[in-house]
Order: sequence, then C-alpha cells, then structure tokens
Amino acid sequence: MNFEFADRIGRVEPSATLAISNLASELEAQGEDVVNLSVGEPDFPTPENIIEAGKDAMDAGHTGYTTSNGIPALREAIATKLRGNGIDADAGEIIVTPGGKQSLYEMINTLIGDGDEVVLLDPAWVSYEAMVKLAGGSLSRVDLSPYDFQLEPGLDDLAETVSDETKLLIVNSPSNPTGAVFSDAALEGVRDLAVEHDFAVISDEIYERITYGVEQTSLASLDGMGDRTLTINGFSKAFSMTGWRLGYFHAPEEFIAEAGKLHSHSVSCAVNFVQHAGIEALSERTDDAVEEMRQAFSERRDMLVELFAEHDVDVPVGDGAFYMMLPVADDDQAWCEGAIQDAHVATVPGSAFNAPGYARISYAASEERLREAVDRLAAHDYI
Repeated sequence: MNFEFADRIGRVEPSATLAISNLASELEAQGEDVVNLSVGEPDFPTPENIIEAGKDAMDAGHTGYTTSNGIPALREAIATKLRGNGIDADAGEIIVTPGGKQSLYEMINTLIGDGDEVVLLDPAWVSYEAMVKLAGGSLSRVDLSPYDFQLEPGLDDLAETVSDETKLLIVNSPSNPTGAVFSDAALEGVRDLAVEHDFAVISDEIYERITYGVEQTSLASLDGMGDRTLTINGFSKAFSMTGWRLGYFHAPEEFIAEAGKLHSHSVSCAVNFVQHAGIEALSERTDDAVEEMRQAFSERRDMLVELFAEHDVDVPVGDGAFYMMLPVADDDQAWCEGAIQDAHVATVPGSAFNAPGYARISYAASEERLREAVDRLAAHDYI
C-alpha cells in the first residue's frame, strides 16, 4: 500500500540528535566506552521515599484509571506548591499528564491553529518547534546568543519581533539547553509586551528547583500575568523521575476546560500509582534528596568551567538546569560527530536548538566521567 501521510507529519524533520544517538549506540555495541554527555536525565536514583510511595500505591490497588485531569489529592498538592511560587492556583486549574512533554503538546495544540504566530527564544528546546509545526502554527525567533543566552531587560530584538499578531511566546527558565535563568526585570519586560500585544505565554519551569545562587521566578506570579500564563512543570528533573512520566500544567479554568478535551481523548489520564508517588515527591520529606542532587550539579558545573578554562575555552555559565553550551566549530554537527567517533564523547549539536557553533553538554554525569570527557576532547584536539 502507498500511504498518503498527513501534511502535518511532513512539517517535522527527524530529530537532529538522531545521528549522534545512533553513533553512540553503534560504538557501545562494539564494546567502546562512550562518555555520554548528550542525555538530559539526572544520573541519580529516584529518592527512596518516592519509590516506596509508588509501591504502596500499587499494593493498595491504585492501578486503574483515575479522573482524567488527575487525582484530587495530587492536584491539590500541586496547587499548594504553585501558591508557594506566588501563583494564585486552584486544583481545578491543573491537568496532570504523563510527562511534561505531553503538557506542552496539549497546551500548544489547544491554543495554536493554522498560521498562528508563536515566538521562540533561541536557543530553544528541540520539541517546541516540532509541536508548533504539528499544530500548524508559524514560528518567529529571537536569538539570545549575542547576550550570553540571557533575556536582557528591554531587549529590542524581542520587542521588535512580537506584535498584535503574536498569539504565544514560549519562555523556558531555567533553560534547556543553556542553563540561563531569566531575571525578574527580564520577565517583567515579557509581561509588559504580553499585556501590550495581548498574547499568551507558556512558562516552562521544569528545571525550577535546579538553580545556583539565584532564585527562579514564576512568570504567572507577576501582576497582569495570572490570566495569560500557562505554567508547565513536572517531576522528571528535580526528583529524578524521568521514567515515571509525570508532569502537569496550570492555566485559567476556561483553558483547562478546552485542553481537557484533548487530554481525555488522547492519554485519558496519567498512571494512577505514579500520581500517588507524585504527592510524596512534593512533600518536605523529599527536600533533602533534591538539595543533594542540586548541590552535586552545582559542583560539577563549576568543575567543568575550570577544566575548560585550563584549555583556554570560555564557556557561558548558566545559573540553572544541568547543561552548558560549549563553543565549537561553525559546523557543530560535524564537530559532534567527530567528537564521538574520535574521542568517544557524545554531545548534542547546538544547531538542534537553533544555536549553530555550539555543542550542548549535559553534566548529569559523575565528576570522574566529566573529567574523562574533557581529557578525551583535549587529547583529540576538539578543545
């Protein structure tokens, strides 16, 4: 049969990281030792109290469907957590999803239709673009690389890009891939533009608890943003729960009512016993484990900056997440392919995030492996 595929699928290219992933798998299958710094996944086990809560929930029979938007106790725990961020949140304004990526997919597809303009701040996480294209939206982009990946207060580039035709801006702070944490002044600038041009903002706060020496501000907590901000967060990064697939988003009730249609007709609900584990994750009993991971990431970041400096490589330093952008050759795809072939170090081309000339490094790896990676790159003249 000759399939005629939907136009929307033709709008999306295969992941730009696929070639690196394939090379890494091939080398490992051949018995080679690959230092994989391409994975955006904490290298810590899920905290034991969360695991036990999941087991207890299964033993208690919480293995069936739940209410589509999430069990009431978890939505109330999330609302309480969001209120701690200064967001006026109610449990009825929350949808729990199987992973943060599903939250983003539902939000974008609920709001964006054919030709609607979405503005991205580059470098931007790879799936934002794909989701917008699948929804039929059009993309406008603002390059933050001249500003060391920071969103500067009053940035003319952003003010000149948005207009009354803009329907959505996506803000990710702390950022994947740069680790940048945007200042209150910068977010207030976003607020002023959103109010002036009457557009919505998705605030992706998945790395909220992984910051170093700065505080992350929730965009929805700013005056004038409560009714136009769609806040997405989840459990994968802060609680090392990537495989549990648990995320959520908060939005005004009228948005939740419409997004709930897509949610109920697609995934139905997040996994029952995982939602019970999520309640435990948000409890203060998990705070020490989260802080231990955050401190380890902070030490690794500082160590990497020093190691690269020893090789005269100046790396822009972010204040959050567990990524940094390493300046490399203009053809960053070729650099990354060469680095894994020759040095057996896997990184992600910056062009995947619309930031050519860089490679994204994840420091969600042990200090020993990070040192090994730098030594290998230096030995093969990649830095």
